[in-house]
Amino acid sequence: MRLLSDLRSEHNLIEKVIGSLHTFAMERARGEGDPADGSAFLRFFRLYAGRFHHAREEDSLFPALVEHTEAPANRGPIPALRSQHHAIAAILDEAEPLLVAARLDTAAGRRLRDLCARHAAALLHHIDAENSVLLPESETRFRRAGLGELANRAPDAEEDAARAEGERLVATYAPSALPNVLRGEGCASCDAFGDTCQGIEREWWSELEWEDVLDRIG
Repeated sequence: MRLLSDLRSEHNLIEKVIGSLHTFAMERARGEGDPADGSAFLRFFRLYAGRFHHAREEDSLFPALVEHTEAPANRGPIPALRSQHHAIAAILDEAEPLLVAARLDTAAGRRLRDLCARHAAALLHHIDAENSVLLPESETRFRRAGLGELANRAPDAEEDAARAEGERLVATYAPSALPNVLRGEGCASCDAFGDTCQGIEREWWSELEWEDVLDRIG
């Protein structure tokens, strides 16, 4: 299914730009880096990761899951992931004044690093949950429903320009690892697990799906 494949591919670029933003934040805290690139990072995450990538999840993928596979719209993964989109965007809004500032003192540099680390952790955990749970589960459910394709679209001019800026930023600020961000697969990698969502099996699976699993594992 083209949309699901595209979303996975877009996650790869978004992950790289997350690492580049971490590098940029460390450089800015040392008085280095180009402040104009702070605006470029904002455009990438707002226009490409937000208005293009996240919007297609919310406007195409999530409604199709509700309509064609009876996934609940008001509890479980769909509202949890939508809420994460908003929370991730809010962290970026909080970091904006520091990202575009001409100069940062020591306290402001430390604050920028902390906010970018929070943004990275939230977005990387979100990507892990989608790659390892949401997208594979969606493939299975759509195949069972006999749905071959979903509504999709190409990026508009602004979104495509933001994607190109993201690729430039990756080349300019080599992505750095975030050692304090623990990556993982499965629902346990999602920040909502055990809080607003009890996991894909409890939230979505039918009795027949549970019985099928039990039969397969003996």
